[in-house]
Amino acid sequence: MTHPRNGAAGRVGFLHTAQVHEATFEALAREYLPSASTVHRVDPDALELARQDGTEESVRAVVAAHLAELRRAGCEVVLCTCSTLGEVAEHLSGDGLEVVRIDRPMLRRAVTLGPRIGVLVALASTVEPTSRVLAEEAVDAEAGITVEVSVVEGAWDAFLAGDAEAYHSSIAQAADRLASRSDVVVLAQASMEPAAALLTGLATPVLTSPRSAVEAVALIQISSPPKGPS
Repeated sequence: MTHPRNGAAGRVGFLHTAQVHEATFEALAREYLPSASTVHRVDPDALELARQDGTEESVRAVVAAHLAELRRAGCEVVLCTCSTLGEVAEHLSGDGLEVVRIDRPMLRRAVTLGPRIGVLVALASTVEPTSRVLAEEAVDAEAGITVEVSVVEGAWDAFLAGDAEAYHSSIAQAADRLASRSDVVVLAQASMEPAAALLTGLATPVLTSPRSAVEAVALIQISSPPKGPS
């Protein structure tokens, strides 16, 4: 499913696996990319495929098809807002399309904030790709880190049921527990961002991905201005 928004200069694509993300990232795009037009593609089945099937070839084919559609729609930069699919999407950059994975800018910052990094995920399928990016960014930053990953039990069921209050509350409670033994806590999935607002009294930094990812896209747009109308 594709939802375009009209704009004046440049075109940015977003690949989502939940409809709820479209409004979140459209608002951020209006803040950081006010002169760009946006194209949103939403495919919940892609995440389920990655979770249930898990074969690299099948997931890659689905993500590649979405990226091809966004490229045909005139996008030169795409933000994949799913941390599970982000690794596959990022590897498909090329042929005039640059793909940003939702969590890389956040994790790049995390490795600079201290050696003990706590990571919260609602989906077990997020653990491996998130851990790999943290390892990559630690090497680039020449930072020694230890990573503790916690899967918040029952959180994803609440998300799927549309119970945002229960979802974000469970994430916040888990973050509060993890913070005592971490230098920074990372909320690995974009859908977790509102939970950070429930942790205002926490001394440990809590990082979320949506804003930092859109900022990264904006920097790409500035350094590589659009070549012309699509």
